[in-house]
Amino acid sequence: MLLVGLTGGIGSGKSTVSARLAAHGAVVIDADAIVREVQAPGQPVFEAMVDRFGPAIVAADGTLDRQAVADVVFTDADALADLNALVHPAVSGEIVNRLAAEAETDHVVVLDVPLLVESGRSDLAGMIVVDVDPEIAVARLVAHRGFREDDARARMARQVSREERVSKADVVIDNSGTVADLDEQIDRVWAWIRQLPPST
Repeated sequence: MLLVGLTGGIGSGKSTVSARLAAHGAVVIDADAIVREVQAPGQPVFEAMVDRFGPAIVAADGTLDRQAVADVVFTDADALADLNALVHPAVSGEIVNRLAAEAETDHVVVLDVPLLVESGRSDLAGMIVVDVDPEIAVARLVAHRGFREDDARARMARQVSREERVSKADVVIDNSGTVADLDEQIDRVWAWIRQLPPST
């Protein structure tokens, strides 16, 4: 297995990059997707969240109202700590399981994690950071993902700085341009990945 980290600030386009790497043949372990899985109705994490934060975080269709959760936790440090204590162990456990399933393969595995820099992982063959001007990221979140501007900025404020994230990168992908610009960079990054030594 060749394990490569992929991260970027909220709104950077990290998911777009991971999808393009998957198209090249990478196996993507997407932490955000795992979060959605463990927070699905009927899952223990979902039930624990409702117990902690109340029925107001459940949407009319019975699923998690993510905006309602955000409105609570991004203005209350204790609530955020409680949320992380409920969600992170389940997500971490699932990531461990998926990595174990790939350990004896010759696959390129991309670990797509928003807080990868903060996690301090030391088992990566390389680190890719998707970078974009924060103002562009805010505009994209509002226009394409339905975020309120204040919510987007609050989430950004809780992540490591753009400068710190970029300083940890082996490769930086600038996602402020066109789709063609991005695809050209992805091709170069894939060539770089293919020459990395396998993860130990």
